[in-house]
Amino acid sequence: MTHRIASIPGDGIGVDVTIEARRVLDAAADKYGFSLEWTEFDWSCERYTKTGAMMPEDGVEQLSGFDGILLGAVGFPGVADHVSLWGLLIPLRRAFQQYVNLRPVRLLPGTSSVLAGRKADELEMVIVRENSEGEYSEIGGRHNAGRPDEFVLQESVFTRVGVERIIRYAFELARTRSRHVTSATKSNGLIHSMPYWDEIFAEVAAQYPDVRAEQCHVDALAARMVQAPDRLDVVVASNLFGDILSDLAAAITGGLGMAPSGNINPSGEFPSMFEAVHGSAPDIAGQGIANPVAQILAAAMLLDHLGETVAAQAIRASVDEVLTAGETLTPDLGGTSTTTALGAAVAASLR
Repeated sequence: MTHRIASIPGDGIGVDVTIEARRVLDAAADKYGFSLEWTEFDWSCERYTKTGAMMPEDGVEQLSGFDGILLGAVGFPGVADHVSLWGLLIPLRRAFQQYVNLRPVRLLPGTSSVLAGRKADELEMVIVRENSEGEYSEIGGRHNAGRPDEFVLQESVFTRVGVERIIRYAFELARTRSRHVTSATKSNGLIHSMPYWDEIFAEVAAQYPDVRAEQCHVDALAARMVQAPDRLDVVVASNLFGDILSDLAAAITGGLGMAPSGNINPSGEFPSMFEAVHGSAPDIAGQGIANPVAQILAAAMLLDHLGETVAAQAIRASVDEVLTAGETLTPDLGGTSTTTALGAAVAASLR
């Protein structure tokens, strides 16, 4: 079996950690009897400064034939965040109907949580974030610019199709785990969108009597994530709430440098895209000290999606083994090793 993979290293440490993720993926392919055919694209903020575009006009078309996409972090000083985000990541998510943003979070061996006294089995959950609509809408605008009565409008869009499918995905996922889904809401403040979300959540929950369902206001849910994370397993949330909660979940389980994510098209009609949660950290780019674990774990998620589940689990086990040994850790993990050394150690553990 040969899988065609598009690699977009991006900016900053995205380039550094993607090299190591590819090293690990190639090692897994060699061991488990499949092939990866790589095509690399230079789409990035650097490209934007040269051409005025993050990717070419036919970028979506170029990627549409691949089996999966491995994306590095994107962002660089001088290019506004909304330019880089809306010029690359969001257009790809929407064109390929990657309506599930899946963020598994767990406390990895050899790392510590900012939460005192919490054990690894108490810090493991998955955030299912709606990835294609909600609060991240282009509808709106700036009016009366430069006048004292200047104002902006930013609209949210919640469709029945969009809300129902992400909630159903969460319930199906919960059936493979602890059979517990928590919905993030804010229906006491957002008078239209969140009551609508709650209604659809209740409708879907009624179809899964074997799964325990609860809803929680997002502010209280953030507090629970810190005070009682063991009471959470699958959390389903809108685009904005999911974005915030997933970063919080990563922070309490060792930091963003350890957290992978997937932009999933569940039907397989279009390619899915996998990336680390962390940013491009241009201040340390090219210094060989970036932690590649999140990108390596994102690569494992890519293999899961391609059906190479044994190889994916082997990568996760190898990451655990290297972190437990503690001999090859980057500075953020308390070690003195390089990005390359940590990636090579994980790859070697697979052989």
